[in-house]
Amino acid sequence: MAGFRNKGLRPTRRAALTLIAAGAFAAGGMTLARAAATGDDEVLTEAKVLRDPDVPVAGNPEGNISIIEWSDYNCPYCRKLEPELRQVVQDDGKVRLVLKDWPILGPVSVTAARIALAAKFQNKYHQAHDAMMGVSSRLTESRINELLASVGVDMDRLKSDLAAHGKDIDAILKRNNDQAEAFGFRGTPSFIVGKYRVPGVLSMNEFEQVIADARKAKMN
Repeated sequence: MAGFRNKGLRPTRRAALTLIAAGAFAAGGMTLARAAATGDDEVLTEAKVLRDPDVPVAGNPEGNISIIEWSDYNCPYCRKLEPELRQVVQDDGKVRLVLKDWPILGPVSVTAARIALAAKFQNKYHQAHDAMMGVSSRLTESRINELLASVGVDMDRLKSDLAAHGKDIDAILKRNNDQAEAFGFRGTPSFIVGKYRVPGVLSMNEFEQVIADARKAKMN
């Protein structure tokens, strides 16, 4: 179970969906968030979870429903799901896909996440993300560099951006981690779809159904 911190835990499907109650984006709405641990009074504000300006967005930026994905580049489940999720987002046309890097599978995962976020400074985050998600073997640092160079990332600029913006990048990763832990997620991939917490992998049909459910819940 490479994508999960606790072995033996199987990602559950629609039966495990949790409707987030009104106000649950506020710290304490999901009980694992503690301001003392994070140094922030509001870990799960809607603005920080849905609208963090430093977190990349795919799909339709003006969409009427958001999917927030926490993923790790070395997670085989994330890689397997990626093309199906992107197809659902494309077919729907009105979904914002918020990409939260959550590197929990070791030092190379951290390196991959930091490099992807550094590529954002030359408008190459999505190219870097897609390249690393598109491989079938476990990433190494040399393989990461090779993949990014192959999709047009300026590697010299990447190094300088990592040095100049390292603290900011690490702060993004900390926010992503704090939110994931506050929501009670145990591994990657994990999702919020509208007001639904989705701790695991869904099929294309299940994602479509959850998106429809989330739109209905938004209207209520």
